[in-house]
Amino acid sequence: MKTLRLRPGKERSLLRRHPWIFESAIAKGGGDSGETVRVESHEGQFLAWAAYSPSSRIRARVWSFDEAQRIDAPFFIAACARSIIARARFDIQSDGVRLVHGESDGLPGLIVDRYGDTLVAQFTSAGTERWKGVIADALLRETGLAKLYERSDASVRALEGLPPATGWLRGGEARPGEAPPPLELSIHEHQWRLTLNIAEGHKTGFYLDQRDSRKRFADYAQRLGFRHVLNCFCYTGGFSVAALAGLRAAGVAADGHVTSIDSSGPALERARAHVALNGFDPNRATFLDADVNASLRQFLKEGQRFDAIILDPPKFAPTAAHAERAARAYKDINRLALQLLSPGGVLFTFSCSGGISADLFHKIVASAGADAGADGYILERLGGAPDHPMTLEFPEGEYLKGLVVMRKG
Repeated sequence: MKTLRLRPGKERSLLRRHPWIFESAIAKGGGDSGETVRVESHEGQFLAWAAYSPSSRIRARVWSFDEAQRIDAPFFIAACARSIIARARFDIQSDGVRLVHGESDGLPGLIVDRYGDTLVAQFTSAGTERWKGVIADALLRETGLAKLYERSDASVRALEGLPPATGWLRGGEARPGEAPPPLELSIHEHQWRLTLNIAEGHKTGFYLDQRDSRKRFADYAQRLGFRHVLNCFCYTGGFSVAALAGLRAAGVAADGHVTSIDSSGPALERARAHVALNGFDPNRATFLDADVNASLRQFLKEGQRFDAIILDPPKFAPTAAHAERAARAYKDINRLALQLLSPGGVLFTFSCSGGISADLFHKIVASAGADAGADGYILERLGGAPDHPMTLEFPEGEYLKGLVVMRKG
């Protein structure tokens, strides 16, 4: 068994059971890509079993802190089973579920989402790549399903020295005279029906992490009777559907309106289809293929105001190194949104950037409010749905941060 020996004092994070070992912490040792290595302190004390990555700054990711643990096929079968069993105890109002959430489930670099009868997996670390076949079989065995599609095309694979990989891993073979398994799928989320394409959609095909925040927005729309809603970076319209559902439940659907903006034409077409699929009046929804910042500035010039605004932008800061530039981008869109918000209006604002902490995001939105001349009540802090958990030992799992802000009158 190959060994990594750490520099003096660099064992502290592992003693706190944090699963990452950075290149700068290693005194000597190494291994092949994805190989399991023994990690020891500078004094030779066992610390962990980890998967080695020769290319990444995160040079090793921990599988286990138990010296007696064998990292073999039964280990991965058991880890997948634990993760899947845990989801049965979570409150998940959908048949679109994240079954494995990387480090939070003890499987660093593995993301697995279930969409009905189909699994979609991302293998983004050298360790999960090495054990891909074993993991794929374990996932199908534990779920009782037959189809698993791979979406290992995230940019982080390049940091691990891995090329992108997509396609059917299991169950993709069509029998003679039969069509291949569909890439277009539909799921139920709360009381809505939504569709996705597992080969082309963002992430594994859909943003499951915002499931409960969409429902919260629908609840606010119903309770407060929003009439004019603006959904920025709307993608395929999940928040737009939630807004229309809230307007209908509040009894203001006849004179309410939802404006949705995105720069992806195909995403907007799917968003329009979601409005029809859920039985909403298409005249109550406008979809703009446009730049969000430019649109917000144009709305200000026109003197428009909105009762509620959703800001759910893409990842501006993938790492802390990008935080300063990203902070300016987040501040700009939040300043514009707060200026457009009517007194008593509600802003749902999010950051999915791992490099932006919850505390920093709060400060950014507060600074945006000061520049906009708009104070507000923070009604709620939002995060990912429960099947995207943050654990006590891995706070980096809190990548999605959200604030619900009501502008003071």
